[in-house]
Formats: sequence, structure tokens, C-alpha cells
Amino acid sequence: MLAKIGAESDNLRVRLKDFFVEGDDSEISSIVFDTRQLSSRKPSHGGSIFVAIRGTQTDGHKFLSEAVASGATALVVEDRLNVPREFTGFVRVVSSSRAELARLASLLSGRPSRDLFTVGVTGTNGKTTTTHMIESVLNHGGIPTGVIGTIDHHFRSHVWPTDRTTPDPLVFQRRLRDFIDLGARGVALEVTSHALDQRRVDAVDYDLGIFTNLTRDHLDYHGTTEAYFEAKLRFFTELLRESSKRTTRALLNIDDSWVQRAAIRLKASGKPVVWTFGEEGAAPGFLPDFEFKMQQPGFDGVAVALRTPHGERRLKLAMAGRHNVQNAVCAYATGLAAGLAEDLVAAAVEKIRGVSGRLESVQNSRGLHVFVDYAHTDDALRAILKLLEDVRAAARADNRPAASAKIITIFGCGGDRDRGKRPLMMRAALDGSDFVVATSDNPRTEDPEKILDDAMAAVTPSEKNKVQRIADRRLAILRAVEIARSGDVILIAGKGHEATQTIGTLKIPFSDVQVVRDILKESHD
Repeated sequence: MLAKIGAESDNLRVRLKDFFVEGDDSEISSIVFDTRQLSSRKPSHGGSIFVAIRGTQTDGHKFLSEAVASGATALVVEDRLNVPREFTGFVRVVSSSRAELARLASLLSGRPSRDLFTVGVTGTNGKTTTTHMIESVLNHGGIPTGVIGTIDHHFRSHVWPTDRTTPDPLVFQRRLRDFIDLGARGVALEVTSHALDQRRVDAVDYDLGIFTNLTRDHLDYHGTTEAYFEAKLRFFTELLRESSKRTTRALLNIDDSWVQRAAIRLKASGKPVVWTFGEEGAAPGFLPDFEFKMQQPGFDGVAVALRTPHGERRLKLAMAGRHNVQNAVCAYATGLAAGLAEDLVAAAVEKIRGVSGRLESVQNSRGLHVFVDYAHTDDALRAILKLLEDVRAAARADNRPAASAKIITIFGCGGDRDRGKRPLMMRAALDGSDFVVATSDNPRTEDPEKILDDAMAAVTPSEKNKVQRIADRRLAILRAVEIARSGDVILIAGKGHEATQTIGTLKIPFSDVQVVRDILKESHD
């Protein structure tokens, strides 16, 4: 173990040969991949390893002269062309600077994942909810667990804000070390396709990898859904296989056709061990290892019959919807993979009350069922609306009051992102709602009205009376509350836990949960 401290500590005492076999006894005080990190530091001892990264906006190889002038004593490059001729220090040429940065970051923090039960969750939807459910189950079972994800990084009462789901490898590995130093024995990570493609989550010894689903997303980055899938699959075919843990497992949603492809490929290889989960009868020809059947769905929860490799269970979940059942089954299987007793795991899952911004219920005195959810793809929106319709249909069958509820959906589409997704989002909203309010969702540098024009292209002439477009998100939420009656459902989709709205290049304070609470209070007063 090299260190139990972060890469920016001036107390660090490691040598170049600790990172490279052919290195010497030169002391190293930091590893950086941005020359600004070099110029802003004035370490009291040792030099720095500068890693030249080819990024989407710029190429670190262009700044090698600046890095050397700023004090870098060792360079990691993919070619020597830009290495200054006068530089006499250590140079390592690698095929992937990103992969090497991940390796160095792991070494610098003492390979912390070896000392943690490490779970990575990937997929288009469900990553945040699943990681938080896993945290609850493992904590309940006596395995103190940290989370690195979209909302924040946290362990117990310690919270580190984040502006993206997966940080750079230096911060990522240092956070794992932070968790251990604070007493963690487990960690649940959201693993994004960007992080996999950019190798931010390499050099990690995983115990379990979860694939929740895959639908159209991030095509502005990956180009095609096939490339997006291959980026996700790399987590299982490379990172899980390279883990030093004695037993590595993949937990796969067999109900998803893309994930079925992953299951077939992984089962043929023999490593990792493959577990599957799914709904009874949803994937003909497949028998899931963890098979569930929903019973008595309601807006406040659902009963679940679950078959596991150990037998059958009946659970009562305090969350609505098929997707939450899927996430809960993931957490249940994770508890078993961690070696917890099944009775304990079942009790832990039943205690879970949901996750901020993931079908989060907003209590009110008007008799409305108001939910805020992060759904920002057409598939995620369809899934949420289907579960709401399923609850309404079940109420009709039992002649319960929810049978007459109208479903009112508010949604928007992000600016500077995949334009092709916008009409698909509108189609999903129209198909699952009685009324739709189309609005803004982080328009960024695009004109909000033009974003709405793209979405409105999916509206047929006969549907125009069930759609209203209001670019101002607060006014859109207000409109939904105005037309809703007691017993109706309002779904505010797209931003979930987010506390800001990005307009232009500015982040303006905006929370869907707080805004709708304020509106409901004002309308009641």
C-alpha cells in the first residue's frame, strides 16, 4: 500500500519506482493531468507525474512543454513527439494514458477497492436508486457502505458534492480511500458509459457488477446504440474479469433485450459468475435466478412474490412501480452476494422508503398524488407512466378511488443534447398521460422554444388539445396543479434531485420538489 492520503498531500512520501518498475528513487509529490494543477501547487518536496490525456476538447500532449516548465519530473504519454527535447526526466510511453492514469491513481491511494465489497451499477436507468438501495441493505447487514453517484458522494454523515456521476480517477480513488479511513467496508458505484469509455473506473477490484437496462441515450457522445452498448459491456467483459477478487458476479436484467445479449456472451466465457433477474414470464426462454411477480400495486407500495436460488419470499415494498421492484431485487441479490443472511436482507429491503428525486412523493393536503422523478429518456418516462397506469388499472379492477385519477405529466428535453430524443419523449408522455405540459429541462445554450418545437413534432392534430407548451418550468408546474383535481396524479419528470436549472451557461437555483411544494402551499393558503 503506497498511501492512505490523497494525491494532493504534501506529506506524501512515495518514489517513482513505486509506480514504474524502471523508475528510480526520485520522490513524487503528486500525479496530475492538467497543467493548471501543476502551476497552482508548490509542494515542499518531490516532483510530479504529468499524464497527457487526449480529451474531447483538447489534447494534453500539446501542453508537455508547459508541464515540464511547471515542474513535472515524469511524463506519461501516448507518443514522444511533443516531449521537449531538453527534458531529461522519466518518460513512460503507453497505449492508453487514460488507463495508465487510473492505474497510477489506484496505486497512489493504496488500491482501496481491494479492501471494500465493491459493487458497480451500470445501465441507462435505475443506477442511482439501485446504489442507494444497496447502501441501505449492506448498512443494515453490518457492512458500512459509501456511495459514489449522481446525487453526491457520501458515507454516513460525510457528504462530498459532485458535478458529475463519476469523477476523474484521482478523485475517484481518493474517495474510496476516504471511505475506508472513515470505517467503510463496502461501496456502491454508479458506472456510466462515459466513465467506462474514458477509463475513469478502471483499476478497480469489483465484487459485483449490475446491468439494469439499456435504452437510447448519450448518442451525441457514442454515435450509435450499439456503441453505447459495447461501452457498457466493457464493464463486464474487462473490468469484472480483471478483478483480483476471488469471486466476481454479474447481475443482469434478463427482461431487457440488450442485457440478454450481454448474458449470453458472459455465460459463454465462464467469468464472471452470471446471475439474472426478471419478472415472471417477461422473458420467454429465460428462467431468472431471481424472479419476481408483483401483486396488489398501489401508489404507496406493492407486494412482491420473489423466487431466489434459496427459495421463495413474499415482500411488501414501500415504493410503487415495476422499476422500483427491479431495483429492490438488485439490492436483495447484492445482499446475498455479500454473504448476508436472507432473513436480514428481506427485512432490510422492506424498510427502504425510496430515493430523492426517484418517484419521490410530495405530500400535500389537496389529495393529489404528486411525484418527482429523474426520468429523462423516453424509455424511463414510459416505464414511470406505465407503473402509474398499472396502479390505476388495478384500482379499477378493485373499484377503488384511484380508478378515476387523471395522469398529468410535465416534462422537458435538455438543450445541447440528442435532438432525436425529443419527439420520442413527447410520444412517451402522450401515450401514458391524460394531459401533458411540455416545458424546459436545462435548455443550456439552446432556445427553449426551439427545443419545444422539436418535441411538438410528435403531436398529431387530434392530440393538440391534450398538450400545452410552457417554456417557464415553474409556470408549467403551476399549470399542472391548477388543472388537477383531488385524486389526480401529477408526474414532474426529468430533473429529479437536481437543485439547479441550467439556462445559457448559468446554473439557476431550481428544485422541482421545492417548487411544487411552494405552489401547493400557496394554492392551499
